[in-house]
Formats: sequence, structure tokens, C-alpha cells
Amino acid sequence: MSKTPSTFFNMVLTLFVVSFLSSAGLGWVYELTKDPIEEATRAKKAKAIEQVVPAFNNNPMEERRVIKSEGGELIFYPVRKDGTLVGTAVETFTDKGFGGRVKLMVGLLPNGSIQDIVVVEHKETPGLGDKMEAKKSGFTAQFKGKDPAQFKVMVKKDGGDVDAITAATISSRAFCDALNRAYQTYIKEEKP
Repeated sequence: MSKTPSTFFNMVLTLFVVSFLSSAGLGWVYELTKDPIEEATRAKKAKAIEQVVPAFNNNPMEERRVIKSEGGELIFYPVRKDGTLVGTAVETFTDKGFGGRVKLMVGLLPNGSIQDIVVVEHKETPGLGDKMEAKKSGFTAQFKGKDPAQFKVMVKKDGGDVDAITAATISSRAFCDALNRAYQTYIKEEKP
């Protein structure tokens, strides 16, 4: 079998064929996994909503409302029990985290008090900033039942009422920023 000569044309042709096959394979895998990834994201969001608000029997995903905020958007999911509003889950964010964007799901009752909070996404330092997650520390427990109108949602170092995560003040401040963004927008746009 003769060896193909190493010409410029043959090298470009080989590179083109390899690039085409690689991109076609990547596109095929993307299309194959797109729907399962979207479904998993939807299920994760639905679970977060269920965790932060009282029991409900409507479909809050269908009633969601998007409100623009500086740097992004907040998504409000009103939850109802037999037609009566029992709370609102707010998907909120901040870009002030040590590792970048932090996303929370905040459950607010109709009077504005906090039912519960779940960390949806973050890139904080493992063992430090990731202690904002309920399964890793009791940090979020201090917010349950509090009304941000009376409870200053700032770390104590900044004059607030929040006990910061030890050695993770930046992450604690980011958490408070995202929570305040949700609460202030709720009061301005959604509170009944």
C-alpha cells in the first residue's frame, strides 16, 4: 500500500475531515442530551419550589412571572392552596459570590416573611463558602420565619443581624445580597 504524499492539500483535507466528524459527533451528542438535561433542570427547580413554600395545589411553573433586575432577572412562582395565595418562591441571584454567581430559591409568605431558602447553584469554595447549603451547615436556618422588614439581612460585620459563615464572609454577603434582591423586588412588585 502506498503512502499518501504529505502535501498542503492533503493536510488541509485531513484536518477538515477530522474537524467535520468531531463537530458532527458533538452536535449529535448535544441533541441527544438536550431534552433530558432540560427535564432534569425543570425537576430540580420544582423540587426547590416545594422545599421553600407551604403546601400548595396549583402549578407555579405555569404562573411564573419574570421581572428584570440589574444584571439579570428574577422569577416569581406564586403558590396557591385551593385558589388562595399561600406564598411565593423567588428564583434570585447575585454576582458577588467569591466564586461568581450564586442562585437561590427564596420562599416568601404573603406578609413578606421568609419561609425557607434553598441554594440552587454556586461555585463557592468547598468546605467554606459552600456551607451556605443547608445540608452542610445551619446557616440558612437563621432566616426562617424572619421578616426582612425587621431583620436586617446583612452580616453582623456590616451592621446587620446575620451570623456569617466562619471564614466565608464574602459568600455570606453574597447570600444576603441575593436574599435582599428577592425581598425588595417582592415588596415592590408582588406583595398582595
